[in-house]
Order: sequence, then structure tokens, then C-alpha cells
Amino acid sequence: MNKIEKLIKELCPNGVEYKKLIELGKFYGGVTGKSKDDFKEGNKKFITYINVFNNPALRLDLEDKVKIKDDENQRRLEYCDVIFTGSSETPDECAFSSVVTEEPQEDYYLNSFCFIWRMQDKTIYNPHFLKHLFRSDELREQLIKTASGVTRFNVSKKAMENVEIPVPPLPIQEEIVRILDNFTELTAELTAELQDRKKQYEYYRDSLLNFKNDIEFKRIGDIATISRGGSFQKSDFVESGKPAIHYGKIYTHYDTYTDKTINFVSEEVFNKSRKAQPNDIVMAVTSENVEDVCKCVAWLGNEEVAVSGHTAIIHHNQNPKYLSYYFHSSLFLKQKEKLAHGTKVIEVTPDRLNDVVIPVPPIDIQERIVNVLDNFEKICNDLKIGLPAEIELRQKQYEYYRDMLLTFPENDLCLSKQASKQASKQASIATTMTK
Repeated sequence: MNKIEKLIKELCPNGVEYKKLIELGKFYGGVTGKSKDDFKEGNKKFITYINVFNNPALRLDLEDKVKIKDDENQRRLEYCDVIFTGSSETPDECAFSSVVTEEPQEDYYLNSFCFIWRMQDKTIYNPHFLKHLFRSDELREQLIKTASGVTRFNVSKKAMENVEIPVPPLPIQEEIVRILDNFTELTAELTAELQDRKKQYEYYRDSLLNFKNDIEFKRIGDIATISRGGSFQKSDFVESGKPAIHYGKIYTHYDTYTDKTINFVSEEVFNKSRKAQPNDIVMAVTSENVEDVCKCVAWLGNEEVAVSGHTAIIHHNQNPKYLSYYFHSSLFLKQKEKLAHGTKVIEVTPDRLNDVVIPVPPIDIQERIVNVLDNFEKICNDLKIGLPAEIELRQKQYEYYRDMLLTFPENDLCLSKQASKQASKQASIATTMTK
């Protein structure tokens, strides 16, 4: 018998109690009434959607800021708050959680695309336990069901109220945290090393692309034609069929180039969709912040690909990988800062991209640059070699033990409630059938 089994036998021999989120706390929104200018010269720390999506334990060391006046009634983050993303392009990416696991030393404000679950009694949970719990498969299954939509999915706070979570005694939580944190700490060390490599790569990439005056600069409109993507309904996607690129996946799935997609549509939908040709650039033109807007992928497949809305399709006569590498560089970031507009959603319209001036070296120089960057990127990103493969293995081990450790036997009270609900449901069905 391991230590956790002993603790369960000692502290909750009849099982662990489960409670709904609404029984334990309340939901609150992020900042409201902000304009684009409020994010240019902010005076208070600001928690972005990406910060929440990427980090089970919220990062407070970032420099994103928003302008908050002294007399504004905006809600500040507190220790032990659980933050959820409120919407996404697919239900599987909705309601991702991030927990405030340390006492904030200054004021932090949350973006309007996320919301807070704040407990009434913060002594019943170890926040580090919650960071693992809300990302477990069992909880994610419940959370995904709270989202609904067609082209974009939004989380229902009313549905979130009924999500049930276990309330094990603190000693059990602490032992689970000790075990799972050992996994995540090793993964974090490996990830930090990989991030260092990526920073080296980004520096090297930007240096290669920072040309002097001996290279010709041209408007994108002079080397390409730009058109808008189309739009897909949720029902349009199928398990297999014709290839399609959804703009949200450009942020979460694709790197700088690809020859395969993870989304498919029927031939009927494909035939009436807007499509990118082989070697075209597919660029997402909306995002939460300027840094992420205009992320793109070079389509290197051998056939046309259907493209969703919120995108620009750039049909050009250059090396597609070269263009994609340039569009991901810090050099292009400076230009798109001037083009971006919007408050809650930042957008760069395809029409305005025509006037962006970029370096256009001869094709043979573009190819040499691409070869160098391809090799460097492979070292950083290839999941079959080096650090990425080890990180993936450690993550799978962590997920296995996380889901195993966070599955508790329910106590008699919870089981009796479930039996009562089931009996009531069966009685209702029987009544309906006799009418």
C-alpha cells in the first residue's frame, strides 16, 4: 500500500466528497471598457489569454501591461484564483485553466477573453493541487462540455457551475502535488533548455534576415496577390476528406511550414471554399495581441487546401519558406505593429498587407537562408530527436500518473446523490412514456 492509499484509508475511508464549482466559489470576468491605446502604455500588469492557455500555474513574471486609472472598478487577481479561457475556435481548446499559485506582490488584471473562479474558502485546497486537477483528463472532459458554438465556441459560466471536483483532505493533496511536481520540474528544466535553443535560433534567424541596403526591398503587393480565406461551420469538418486549414490551428498546431493538415472537409464543402495553392502563405490575421497576429504557415502540399476565415491567402512568386520565416521574425513585428487595429481583437486586414515593404533577395540567396534555418529549426523542433523527444516522453509519464492519482473513490453521500438523480430521471422517463 503506497502513501496516498494509506492517507485515503486513514482520512477518508468512505471515499472522497465531490462538489460543484458553484458550491465552492463564484465566477468573475476580466477587465472591461479598454481601448487599443490602453495596452500601449499600461501601468498595471496584465494577464493575457496565451499566458492562461499555456501555463497550468499562472506566470506573473511577464511584462504585459494595461492602463488602469485609480478610480476604476476593475477586479484584481488573488492568490488561489483559478482562471479559465472563455472561448476558442474548437471546443477542445476551451476552458483551459491556470491557477494563481503564489501571492501576487502587485496588482494583476485579467483580459476579457478569460474569467476567474474564486473560492469562498481558500483553505480547503492547495493551489498546486488545483493546477494539476483542472488539467486532468477527467476534468477536461467536463469542462469541454461547457462550450458551445459554430465557428467559434464560448464557455457557458452557467454550465461551469455544475462541474464537479473532488475535495480530498489537504495531506492527500500535498502528497499528490509532491509526486506530480517532481515530474513537471524535470520537464520544466528540459523545456527551459529547449527554449534557450529556440532563442538562439530566433536571434540567428533575425540576423540572417536583417539585410543591408544591397538587397532590394519590395511591397508585398508587388510580389504577391492577397485574398481572404472563406469560412467553415462546425458541421463542415469531417474525419477524412479534402485538406483544410482552420485559422485557429495556425496558432496552436502549425509551425512555419507544413505539407499536411489536421482538419478535413467534404468534397462538396471543398469545392465551394476559398483555397490556397501549393506554396501559398496562409496567414491568420486576428489575435488577442499584436505579437501573435499574422502568424502564418507556408502550405507545401501537392494539392489545393481549403482555408477558413480570419485569414489572408498570399499567392506569390518567391520561396515560400523564406517568406514564412520572415513573417515570423522580429523585423516583421515592427511593421505589423503599425498595421494592427482593434481593442479586444487585434486585426491586420489583408488589404493593408499589400503596402508592407520586405527584403526580397534573389531566389538562390533565399534558398540558402532557408536551408540554414531548416536545419536549425529541425534541431529545435523535431520530436524524434534530442530534447523534444525526451520532453514528450516525460509529459506522457506525467499525464499518466496525474490522471491515475486524481481519480478518487466517491463517498457515500456523493453516491447517494447520484442514485437519487438517476432514480428521478428514470421516473421522469417512465411518466413521459405512460402519457
